[in-house]
Amino acid sequence: MAASYYVALIVVSLAILGAAVLPRVFNDKPISLPMIYVVSGAALFFVAGMDVPHPVDHPELTERITELVVIIALMGAGLKLDRPFDWSAWSSTWRLLAITMPLSIAGTALLGWWVLGAQVATAVLMGAVIAPTDPVLAADVQTGPPAEGTDEEIDPEKQEGTIRFALTSEAGLNDGLAFPFTNLAIALAGAASLAAGEWAREWVLVDVLYKILVGVVVGYLVGQLIARFVFGEPASTRLAVVMEGAEALAATLLAYGAAELVNSYGFIAVFVAALVLRHYEWEHGYYEHLHDFAVMTERLLMAGILVLFGGTLVGGLLDSLTLPMIGVGLLILFVVRPIAGIIGLLGHSAHWDERAVIATFGIRGIGSFYYLAHALNEATFKEQELLVAAEELWAIVGFIVVTSTFVHGIAASPVMDWLDKRRT
Repeated sequence: MAASYYVALIVVSLAILGAAVLPRVFNDKPISLPMIYVVSGAALFFVAGMDVPHPVDHPELTERITELVVIIALMGAGLKLDRPFDWSAWSSTWRLLAITMPLSIAGTALLGWWVLGAQVATAVLMGAVIAPTDPVLAADVQTGPPAEGTDEEIDPEKQEGTIRFALTSEAGLNDGLAFPFTNLAIALAGAASLAAGEWAREWVLVDVLYKILVGVVVGYLVGQLIARFVFGEPASTRLAVVMEGAEALAATLLAYGAAELVNSYGFIAVFVAALVLRHYEWEHGYYEHLHDFAVMTERLLMAGILVLFGGTLVGGLLDSLTLPMIGVGLLILFVVRPIAGIIGLLGHSAHWDERAVIATFGIRGIGSFYYLAHALNEATFKEQELLVAAEELWAIVGFIVVTSTFVHGIAASPVMDWLDKRRT
């Protein structure tokens, strides 16, 4: 027992060291940090022979640790966005949310039901879990720090701004908007025990309207509160200077906790709070401190989670994976999402090569782990259908995430460099 504890300390230390050092080594190379963490985790746990907690056996732990890294990533994503609020300027975001995301969920659910023979509720859950673009692993195709000059507010024709803004804003919002569909799957699984139409009415009024609207309101209020505190009380002591940027973590936890207490969507509240905070003092240099603190915290947590994920891969996460599930997973990544993305961006002002990159780089990651763990934690005996399929769901989601991590991780830098050269 003691030996396992000390090995765990070594694993954590290596993950933190990697998060600090590896970005200097692999900058602008066709390899991503998530890839390294996953491989390192698999190798470390395989060599050490340690037992890795399986997410099916520890759903509560899985939900909480993935929840934490996602909400911090959402804060970082919101602080990156330098574009003023405007319907037309955010048109790529609305298209990806209103068209691409539902199409991706529907296409995934159809494949799950038709090819894998899943029950309707299980198929819908699979679609909801896999649909969101991950705000954690998609960092290589997101915008840079605040006011860095990579967004279209500075150059409307700059392709990097078009692509990076679309993927960053999509990842920030669809991680919250996947919740109604996750709750829809849970409602469908337990619908047999509900009065006719009752579950649908409750889903629309509560899970869609109330929770989204209240999440936005809570995020706005928290963003305003933190912004007034941050910019109304400048750092004047040595300790205050040392703690610069920590308000980003405070805003994250406050927005999430407050939203969840009133039974709304904390993910939406966090991202909205970040946007409100970012737009409070547009050109203030303190945003760099807020952004950097959020990103540092996110990177450290991400490293630890992905090392554990690598361990689960050698510990049996994919044991239930079948050839049809592999085929469906590849179709979701390389057919369903790209086609849904292209359809969503039809008529958009972006060039076709830009639309293709946006449609293709819908990276799947830690957010999918959170949603699946959350849904299985919420399921009771009434939703037994979801619990029965837990092993298979974790297997296909794990396969999709590891495939996305490697394929998109290898392709991100070369693709963005190629597009940069085409524009020069």
